Amino acid sequence: MKAYLILLFLYLSLYPALAQQPVNSRDRVVVFRAVNLIPMDKEQVIENQTVVVKDGKITAIGNNGKVKYSKNALIVDGKGKYLMPGLAEMHAHVPPVDDLEPMKEVLQLFTLHGITTIRGMLGHPRHLELRSKLQSGELVGPRFYTSGPSLNGNSVKTPEAGAEMVRQQKQAGYEFLKLHPGLTTETFAAIASTANQEKMPFAGHVSYEVGVWRAIEAGYASIDHMDGFIESLVPGLEAIPEQEAGLFAMYIADQADTTRIPKLMTALREKNIWVVPTQALAERWMSPAESPETLGSKPEMRYMSPKTVQNWIAAKQKLMADPRYDAEAMSRYVDLRRKLIKACQDNGVGLLLGCDAPQVFNVPGVSTHQELAYLVTAGLSPYEALRTGTVNVGKYFKRDDMGVLKVGAAADMLLLNGNPLNDISQTQRIAGIVIGHTYLPEAYIKLELKKLEKAK
Repeated sequence: MKAYLILLFLYLSLYPALAQQPVNSRDRVVVFRAVNLIPMDKEQVIENQTVVVKDGKITAIGNNGKVKYSKNALIVDGKGKYLMPGLAEMHAHVPPVDDLEPMKEVLQLFTLHGITTIRGMLGHPRHLELRSKLQSGELVGPRFYTSGPSLNGNSVKTPEAGAEMVRQQKQAGYEFLKLHPGLTTETFAAIASTANQEKMPFAGHVSYEVGVWRAIEAGYASIDHMDGFIESLVPGLEAIPEQEAGLFAMYIADQADTTRIPKLMTALREKNIWVVPTQALAERWMSPAESPETLGSKPEMRYMSPKTVQNWIAAKQKLMADPRYDAEAMSRYVDLRRKLIKACQDNGVGLLLGCDAPQVFNVPGVSTHQELAYLVTAGLSPYEALRTGTVNVGKYFKRDDMGVLKVGAAADMLLLNGNPLNDISQTQRIAGIVIGHTYLPEAYIKLELKKLEKAK
């Protein structure tokens, strides 16, 4: 009896520590009991459900008390909580460097904020190694789809060079091509033609000389930042130099003819071009709504180095000091981008969640949730906004086991303390995460995030 009591005491003394540790669903079944389920197949909450996870898959869903599971399962009390699919960040940046450590840190920030899939938009050879480590389970982190190194005006000088770069990246094993500005109509045509022959998707920026109409016709997998959209609305654009238009046409938005929006939407929909708005860039970097200093003091900046935050502050200060920058005009520019986002939603153009983190005032993981709020500000319902990071992502990757909660689906999930269908900010109140084969409890998440805070 004495030995039993000693063992019981030891177990109870260790229990708080054990409760803070990740659980691998390969080794132990994880059960969410009495939880409110948001399956995302339609706008609904199914109350008082039991969800069973084994080996990275959802193996059972049913009314609480009606679902069987193994006796040694980890039981997660879901009462009063909400279970939804994990979020995808479809315009992420993993550092394109030779050292894996800074890559791992960025991945941790995504992971601990419930971002269970990322699309890396500026590739590097070591990203292929990183992807392999994530797939094998050596590293716990998001599903990682990666582009190769950028195709742009500096890396592609001739059509022949562009075609060869496409073939090399296909051979290397990257999932898609990332296009940056500076491509000519000739180099772009060679890249697009070769990519389509090689069945290699291409995505990202639309070069100013190329324009959105050629981009749509060529079959972009996604146009990011809504690059080229505003330019397509401006009469006489051919007479406006790129430098005068500014990044994403920020300085010529007042010249846009909004009656042209329906034509743009029709073309995007008919060619099945997906759109990643990255509205967070406009709302945080370009908008005059908040000062650089205010943004630099936001709570999430504790995860970035002081030098990085200062660089971001300086970047916005420089933009606002530009003689072309007019606060009222820039507010109208941000409003026009919101109007374009809403037009995409209303016209059946596929939207994908992405915010270009880490980028000016966009902290990996945190900014994905902020992007959801910006989509709601643009006029989407919370459910429509959530689809951009869940259901739509599954459709984009042609995977019916991604972005929804159903038996057989990947168990990438967020356990939340509130209902995001009523209030989109509830996605930030995370009570647990399932990512790949691993369940991360709330105590562990908070502890690991604390470790990532930078000294000021």
